Amino acid sequence: MGNGRGGRRLMGPLLAVNSVVYMILLGLSAWSLDKYIDGHQNHPHLGGNPSTVFLLVYALIAGIIGLCSVILGFAHLRVWNNTTLASAATSAIISWAVTALAFGLVCKQITMGGHRGKRLQTLEAFIAISGVSQLLYLLLLHAGIFSSRYGPTYNG
Repeated sequence: MGNGRGGRRLMGPLLAVNSVVYMILLGLSAWSLDKYIDGHQNHPHLGGNPSTVFLLVYALIAGIIGLCSVILGFAHLRVWNNTTLASAATSAIISWAVTALAFGLVCKQITMGGHRGKRLQTLEAFIAISGVSQLLYLLLLHAGIFSSRYGPTYNG
């Protein structure tokens, strides 16, 4: 296995999964926020409680930043050097942090209870999935620290 081939083989499929998950997350959160703003809080597929509006806003932000992270990840996958590693790793850390914040709001949403519609429950599930997949991507990006077999190293 050549220099960096181990991480590169895994990164392509993981980025594809992340892009699909973040697009679904973005679509669900945009639809739900639109319904919430229009005053359809009692929509059968939405529902919610006082924390719903915060969850929707942070899910929308996490979706946008996550897609930006995926775009930079594909650029890094294409070039595969230290320069693109820095931008991909930075955006991945920020994306994971915002997604983790949205996941915290999911936990708050669940503990507060109340009626949560099917689309809101689906959005909650996709936030959890995106947090785990983004963490795996982040760990894969930083695997080059331990061995150059997994990707570009940070030592130049």
